[in-house]
Amino acid sequence: MIAPKIAETGAASAAARQLLFVTTPALWPAWPFLPVVRRTRGQEELGVMFDVVGTAGRTGFGSTVFLGNLFALPERLDEFLVLPRETFDAAEELLAAGWGVD
Repeated sequence: MIAPKIAETGAASAAARQLLFVTTPALWPAWPFLPVVRRTRGQEELGVMFDVVGTAGRTGFGSTVFLGNLFALPERLDEFLVLPRETFDAAEELLAAGWGVD
């Protein structure tokens, strides 16, 4: 029964890749933003992660998804930081909540 083992390995590899991306802003192709999406019950929720430490030196947002579209974000930091958001204690929790790199 090799097929289930391959599937498990593939799923573990995909999860590790997601975790690597959400925790490593240097890999983000649209730095300082990382577009993320949550697909549930046939619906898509759009969000972005933002490297607040790397851009503004502020901590506390490392596992935060700001709800919205990458192409419709406010230009100023103070306006951006008041967007609706979901904050998690760790990147693993963010992924467990269904968010993933888009």
